[in-house]
Amino acid sequence: MSFVRPEASRQLKRWREALIGLGVLMVGAWWAIAFNGIVSWVGTALCVAGVVLAITGVQRGRFRSNTGGPGLVQIDEGRVTYFGPLTGGSIDLAEMSDLAFDPTGEPAHWRLSQPGQPQLFIPISAAGNDLLFDAFSTLPGLRSDALISAQRGTSKEIRHIWTRKAPPRNRLR
Repeated sequence: MSFVRPEASRQLKRWREALIGLGVLMVGAWWAIAFNGIVSWVGTALCVAGVVLAITGVQRGRFRSNTGGPGLVQIDEGRVTYFGPLTGGSIDLAEMSDLAFDPTGEPAHWRLSQPGQPQLFIPISAAGNDLLFDAFSTLPGLRSDALISAQRGTSKEIRHIWTRKAPPRNRLR
């Protein structure tokens, strides 16, 4: 028997990192203000860690969407794999050439491209979709706010979020 409504439980789970960061920040502020010596220094360090964790948690919380959609996302050693009821596939992040957000589908989905592979379409409501934030953050030059704003936008057009720049040609040969 749970004393927390399911809607409240989902929201707490969505914002868990931000809430933990705020808790760490509050404990650190208390230690930094109320105590002297080494405990005060540790409290100051906890304040910094709490702020960083809260900011990261807010970014992740804004990226997360409702789950319960079709399929499952799995990430293993730089490979994004989507297991869907009708489609699926894998893309290596190191080989990925393009990332786009397509709100025209139902549900909206991420479109990942890799040369020589069919495009991979991942619904934003697939189980494990919160893992994509960290995976996409490893792409060179991608800003995390671009991921969040693409998902939160109201436009019904496909938004290209990231494209790999062509590697420089080797001029020594």
